[in-house]
Amino acid sequence: MTVRSLLIVEDDADFARTLKRSFERRGYRVSHADSLSSVMSCVASETPDFAVVDLKLGTESGLACVKALSDHSRTIIIVVLTGYASIATAVQAVKLGAANYLPKPSNSDDIEAAFGKVIGNVDTKIETRTTQSIKTIEWEHIHEVLAETGFNISEAARRLGMHRRTLARKLEKQRIK
Repeated sequence: MTVRSLLIVEDDADFARTLKRSFERRGYRVSHADSLSSVMSCVASETPDFAVVDLKLGTESGLACVKALSDHSRTIIIVVLTGYASIATAVQAVKLGAANYLPKPSNSDDIEAAFGKVIGNVDTKIETRTTQSIKTIEWEHIHEVLAETGFNISEAARRLGMHRRTLARKLEKQRIK
């Protein structure tokens, strides 16, 4: 039996440890990285079969990790996990090489299922978008600008035309991870 290898790219040490244990029980050989530089160190010694990448890694964007992993090997199946789910970041993640994109909280069952869903499904139900609140539309716009700026709060605030502290307060209210 071939041992499957998994790279977890997550800055939350507790969550990473929980995922690691869960996947090890499933027979994966798991390594952990918490930044782009540690991702590069990990793939220098071994190319994983799978990768789970958090979209926000401290001050770094997980999208840079997705690109680096995809550039390293097109065979790595990458799943992006995020509490910052938005259409803009989902599209960018897929363009950069992610096979799937899951909102947090997701567990190891969800992630492993996403590894198996590399090919799109033409039978996916198309739903009409219900009317959204102004707050939801505002939040999606803020998140899109944050993604465009690599999660640089000062630059995002400048582009949004608001004070940096105002944006920081809005982000704090959402408590996204």
